Amino acid sequence: MPTISMYNMQNEKVGEISLDEAVFAAEVKEPLIHQALKIQLANRRAGTVSTKNRSEVAGSGKKPFKQKGTGGARQGCKRAPQYPGGGIVFGPQPKTYQLSITKKARKAALRSLLSLQLKRDRITVLDNLEFSAISTKEFAGFLKRFDLDRSLIITEEPSTNLYLSSRNVPYVKLLKADSLNVYDVLKYRNIILTKGAVPLVEGALQQ
Repeated sequence: MPTISMYNMQNEKVGEISLDEAVFAAEVKEPLIHQALKIQLANRRAGTVSTKNRSEVAGSGKKPFKQKGTGGARQGCKRAPQYPGGGIVFGPQPKTYQLSITKKARKAALRSLLSLQLKRDRITVLDNLEFSAISTKEFAGFLKRFDLDRSLIITEEPSTNLYLSSRNVPYVKLLKADSLNVYDVLKYRNIILTKGAVPLVEGALQQ
């Protein structure tokens, strides 16, 4: 069972915590991680882009001029694609990009990612993460003490002071333990876990 040092907000070691081997020491399956990420990003797409064809644009269906005798090419109506304001030929239409992944596969991808981050020493566990007042400066100082950038902070229930102190700090995201996802774990270089969030993450990702 892997163990990791636990720190307080002053970057002082206050003990160690044991991590679930099934979650933080799992086999790293890169193809599964790639599949889960691709599906998550695809499901974010709205698929609402749309263009109007010649039957949908406004305008008369009358011939602009007579068929013969003008010296010009024959024309059917002003809604044809070659006219300004005419319909679009083969333009994009609304569609769904939704893909599916089983809960078992999604959990396995997250276990792989967390295990990979632990191997790379990019997971930090804190005994507590609370601020007595709203202070972006204090929060930035906390990150500087740990020399962390691009950090994903996972807590059991973020307080109002923590949320408001961190929201204007670039490249930092605050997540509840039950909102953990593949995209955010990959996007941010470091993971900060509170002591209370560890069992919640382990419980959510059990096989």
